[in-house]
Amino acid sequence: MKRITALVLAAALLWLAPAYAHADAGGAVAITAPSAILMEKSTGTVLYEQEAHAQYEPASVTKVMTLLLVMEAIDSGALSWNDMVTASAYACSMGGSQIWLKENEQMSVSDMVKAVAVASANDCAVALAEHIAGSEGAFVERMNQRAQELGMEHTVFLNCTGLPADGHVSCAYDIALMSRELILNHPDIRQYTTIWMDTLRDGQFQLSNTNRLIFYYEGATGLKTGSTDSALYCLSATAEREGMELIAVVMHAATSNDRFESAKALLSYGFANWALTPVYPDQAIPPVRVALGQADTVQPLPARECVILLAKNQAGAVTTQVTLADSVEAPVETGQKLGEIAVFVDGQQVDTIDLVALEGVERLTVGAIFKGLLGRLFLQGEGS
Repeated sequence: MKRITALVLAAALLWLAPAYAHADAGGAVAITAPSAILMEKSTGTVLYEQEAHAQYEPASVTKVMTLLLVMEAIDSGALSWNDMVTASAYACSMGGSQIWLKENEQMSVSDMVKAVAVASANDCAVALAEHIAGSEGAFVERMNQRAQELGMEHTVFLNCTGLPADGHVSCAYDIALMSRELILNHPDIRQYTTIWMDTLRDGQFQLSNTNRLIFYYEGATGLKTGSTDSALYCLSATAEREGMELIAVVMHAATSNDRFESAKALLSYGFANWALTPVYPDQAIPPVRVALGQADTVQPLPARECVILLAKNQAGAVTTQVTLADSVEAPVETGQKLGEIAVFVDGQQVDTIDLVALEGVERLTVGAIFKGLLGRLFLQGEGS
């Protein structure tokens, strides 16, 4: 094995962005909500938390999971944006935030997702749930199963809307997990969560986003508000600046203004103090020799991009250590592992990326090997 140590960045990120009103010099965030968390989307790193595992009613932030299952159904082909959904009497009876669907009224999946994402429409959430799973109860089973898969250990869903129900609970950390899953793997949801004002029913029904950060916070991308008398005011807020998207979850805030100001403080703290840094080798990765192959070498390349989350006041060096096989024997498959890149920050390993074959290399046939041997013997004979 050969080892190539390359210095890829001297990450002299010594400058600090201007301090925001809610972030003190020591890095703490002054928020009024009793429970909150700040998470970076691409890495899932928690940048700040305060009682993030305390259980509270999530109110309509529940609909993040509803929207996640809708998006997964669309991506799997089980559902289409243009499918027409028929409102049942049960869906129309939800109350709370709604667009006042009439029994048997039909609306496209796209319009219903818009109503859920922008206006937190309970009637549309239930109509979508029934259309996908046959009943809200069956859909809720899927919600809880998906929550378990995501590691949401403090969450129990009893409905798809977040309307008050004894035992319907979640926590800031769990909400961040499902929010991350939604925005990371289903970016099309932004088409709806970034809408400030819009209409339905051929312009006859007005929609206004319940998340006012969309209107005034730079880079806001969503995501979902929630409030009831018992849950108080909740919010999963997402925003992106300079290629970094953050998730700020606030639970059980005393007022609507408190939840928005707390989320804004968290997001601003994150953008002021953290940045994503891409990592690349500073020299070309050499090819690997191939034995008994139709090509003599194969070119390795990283299997994925590497981006490291660094504090802006971190004056540390990012280095890489590349390990490659001396040679491989054909056949070589496209994507076959040939080595790896270890990534270090201040000498501590933070990531490993596989180096894989750019293209496949077929094995020489017996005839080709024999022909090659004859050719070499002939050349040796000519030189004697």
